[in-house]
Amino acid sequence: MRSGVVNVLISGGFRSAYEQLVPEFERTSGIKVTTGSGASQGAGPQTIAAQLARGVSADVVILSKEGLGELIAANRIIVGIGADLARVPLGAAVRTGTPKPNVSTVEAIKQLLLKAKTVAIPESTSGIWLRTDLFPRLGIAEKINIKPTPRGTHATEMVAEGGADLAVMPVSEILHAAGVDFAGSLPPEIQFVQVFSAAVVAGSRVIESAKRLIEFLASARASEAIRKSGMQSLATSG
Repeated sequence: MRSGVVNVLISGGFRSAYEQLVPEFERTSGIKVTTGSGASQGAGPQTIAAQLARGVSADVVILSKEGLGELIAANRIIVGIGADLARVPLGAAVRTGTPKPNVSTVEAIKQLLLKAKTVAIPESTSGIWLRTDLFPRLGIAEKINIKPTPRGTHATEMVAEGGADLAVMPVSEILHAAGVDFAGSLPPEIQFVQVFSAAVVAGSRVIESAKRLIEFLASARASEAIRKSGMQSLATSG
């Protein structure tokens, strides 16, 4: 592995901001970045954990805090080097051109989900929470047709193509997706705010370069791109 190349595995939530920021990092640092993708959590072969387990080369992972916790428990991560980058709420996506539904109250969300023929959700962190926490809490888990998708992009594609009436997922995966409109964030009483974090993979041979990338993504310089992607930067002012 060349010392000047940092291999990244990233999940969908932070991807929009990341794609805006990497060219500047490469230009200012002289460090080349290559990027692969995977889900933060789940049971599929393309989760970040599954890819690392089968030997996919990576120096940095960017994923949900929950997914990172699993990697730490599996001793895949160098503890103490990474950083929390941003937080993002869940929102609803509908097909472009269709009326935007009311998502401002718990009852409105409940009725929207009950009336939908199909609801697309990612299989990863947010989808796990929706299936195991929110939908049962609302008493609708057995009454709605849920279509879990391997990635958030698949969920928005289903909505755009008419295969689902709506998707519930991180706002950052909705705002710039083709063929869908952002209907709004879930109300605070039933909101799940995800934190996306970056960490260095155990066994990386380019630890210093990996640390520089993470420091850049966690810096105030990255805040604007993060905000435009629908997330809140966790960079400190210092």
